[in-house]
Amino acid sequence: MKTQYYTATSLDGFIADSQNSLDWLFQFGEPESTSYPNFIREVGAIAMGSTTYEWILKHQINEGADHPQGWAYEQPVWVFTSRTLPAVKGADIKFVKGDVRPVHQEMMAAAGNKNVWIVGGGDLVGQFHDQGLLDEIIVQITSVTLGSGAPLLPRKIVTPPLKLLSATTYGNAFVELRYEVSRSS
Repeated sequence: MKTQYYTATSLDGFIADSQNSLDWLFQFGEPESTSYPNFIREVGAIAMGSTTYEWILKHQINEGADHPQGWAYEQPVWVFTSRTLPAVKGADIKFVKGDVRPVHQEMMAAAGNKNVWIVGGGDLVGQFHDQGLLDEIIVQITSVTLGSGAPLLPRKIVTPPLKLLSATTYGNAFVELRYEVSRSS
């Protein structure tokens, strides 16, 4: 059982552009041609930042969405927010705020023997890292640069460094790097 940050990033390290758009990523098609289908099967609980949640509402769920679809997750989702946000009918979503540590314990219990996925929000991932709760970073680097936007992980991780576990290519646009997060002694 691991707590993982699985995401895609531009070559210059941004997970969304300066307008919080992911259009740069959608040009590459469906994630079925990547490790995502195998990854999501091993996820038992999801942590999500409020910006990611609001993006999903606007671009996938709400009327007039650019990429309309239903709620994509069967797993329970904890949305970290300090604001009141609308729920998605029929989805198992909990809105939480504050310290990630007690929420992480609740998520681990809900996940059973599966993993916890931190989806979207480099700052949220950083909070899990700061508490020593992040086990793995899986990042798919795409063949585009954005120049600015939401950074992959706005934290300095130098000592101990991340340990590279694997590098895998997908087509001619993605390389996936899998890192183990080492703990300080």
